[in-house]
Parts: sequence; C-alpha cells; structure tokens
Amino acid sequence: MDLGIVAPIAYGILALVGGIIGYLQAKSKISLISGITSGLLLIIAGILQLQGQAWGLTLAAVVAALLIVVFVIRLAKTRKFMPAGLMIIGGVLALGAMFYPLVAL
Repeated sequence: MDLGIVAPIAYGILALVGGIIGYLQAKSKISLISGITSGLLLIIAGILQLQGQAWGLTLAAVVAALLIVVFVIRLAKTRKFMPAGLMIIGGVLALGAMFYPLVAL
C-alpha cells in the first residue's frame, strides 16, 4: 500500500473524527453530516484505489479539493486556525501525496 492510497484514507479519518468532535463540542449537525459524508467518501476512494479502481483517485482528489476550498473560506471568515487550518494543511498534504506518484514518473 503506497502513500497515495494511505493519504485519502487518513484524511478521511481526520474529516470523520473532526465532524464528530464538532458535533460533540458545538452541537453542530452540519459538522457531523459533512464530516461523516466527506470522511466516508475519502475512505471509500482510498479503498477503491487499493482495489485498482482508477476513479478512486479522482473521487479522492475532488473531495479533498472541495474540503480545502470550504475550509479556506471558513478560515477567512473566522480567523481561527482550528479546525480550518488543520483541515487545509491535511488536505494539501493528502493531495500532494495522491499526485506525487503520478508526477514522479
């Protein structure tokens, strides 16, 4: 299992756990729903890549890119690093890890 497969799974777990924590701390149902949805999509995308399905990379990249955009907007509005900054950094690292094997060829 290479880093390009581990990255979306790890980022998915981060999104999933973050959504649950957001709900527990702030009773934010939107955090719970978006965290579970995006987290599961990223985990599924990683599993699809593991099974050799090329579109798993596309799914993971689209979800990660959307999360980055959402959290950049959130960071600009709130000026609070947590959780937006962490999710931005995680998303950029995940995208880099997903595409590094393609660029390194």
